[in-house]
Amino acid sequence: MTNAQLSDTIVRAARQAVADACAVCREVQQKCDEVRSVTKDDRSPVTVADFASQAVIAHRLRELDSELRLVGEENADALRATPALLEHVHRAVKRVWPEATTDAVLEAIDLGGADGGAGSFWTLDPIDGTKGFLRGQQYAVSLGFVENGVPTLGVLGCPNLSPDFSRSFDDPDTSGVLYVATLGAGVEECPADDANASATTVRRSPFDTSGPVRICESVEKAHSSHDATQQILDQIGKARDPQRLDSQCKYAVVARGQADAYLRMPTKKGYIERIWDHAAGAIVATESGCIVTDVRGGTLDFSHGRGLDRNLGIVCAPAPLHEELIDAIRSLKLDRPPEER
Repeated sequence: MTNAQLSDTIVRAARQAVADACAVCREVQQKCDEVRSVTKDDRSPVTVADFASQAVIAHRLRELDSELRLVGEENADALRATPALLEHVHRAVKRVWPEATTDAVLEAIDLGGADGGAGSFWTLDPIDGTKGFLRGQQYAVSLGFVENGVPTLGVLGCPNLSPDFSRSFDDPDTSGVLYVATLGAGVEECPADDANASATTVRRSPFDTSGPVRICESVEKAHSSHDATQQILDQIGKARDPQRLDSQCKYAVVARGQADAYLRMPTKKGYIERIWDHAAGAIVATESGCIVTDVRGGTLDFSHGRGLDRNLGIVCAPAPLHEELIDAIRSLKLDRPPEER
């Protein structure tokens, strides 16, 4: 399937698949204590949601395309070895796929075993932001379609993110929001719990270069260097305190103008970003009018398998600010791997 084949039917189906996965994940999150009581594992609720989300989306995509190429984060080996976990996943999936058998669920999850690379394929992060999910805060279901190294469709479900900018990121919304971006056609927002609801166009307002900069970054220091981000903000000299939240929701927050930039500064030697962590979010941000590159200003290249092997870190911001951030990163010599600084 190529970009020319991204018909309204396919876009609607991808949107519905992510909405279904959001519904499943929301229900699992509400039953965290029940899942933990059976599995005796504090992380098991997010594991159940991860597998269930991938099963639901892979199944829906396979209905559209019998030759589906899906680069997913999960495979079903762990479920085959843990019957209690599989039962919870099966139960969660049946909320939106009532006829699913356990074998069908396992088969659907294993559809995510493609390696990506050249040509066209889907890439999926069924739960982006595992710690946010476990805290009852922000996480995302992130589905992207990539062609020749470029995302051409992104569906980003944010089940706990409110459309109300006055709401704290720590205060989960009951409906959430869902973003659908198609290359060259812009990005739309609708409630995450109703994929058929009327959608509104999201367009980033021009950045006021004279005002303060509102940065959003990862909650977890292991995911992005907070120290490096602070150095960059000090260099440009007009920063507010950063807003911290988990997952690709950060791309949406910048796309809709609630924050001005998202920085992901490398923290570990040899770390390579995964394509499913950025494909959907990147096209949502770019189609809203932002620029998304690595820390050297290079275009993100999704054509090298499961990782962004040719890129280092992430910078997402509207045009005037993006240039200013890249200049600051270069001046501070932060455009190098951590081990070379």
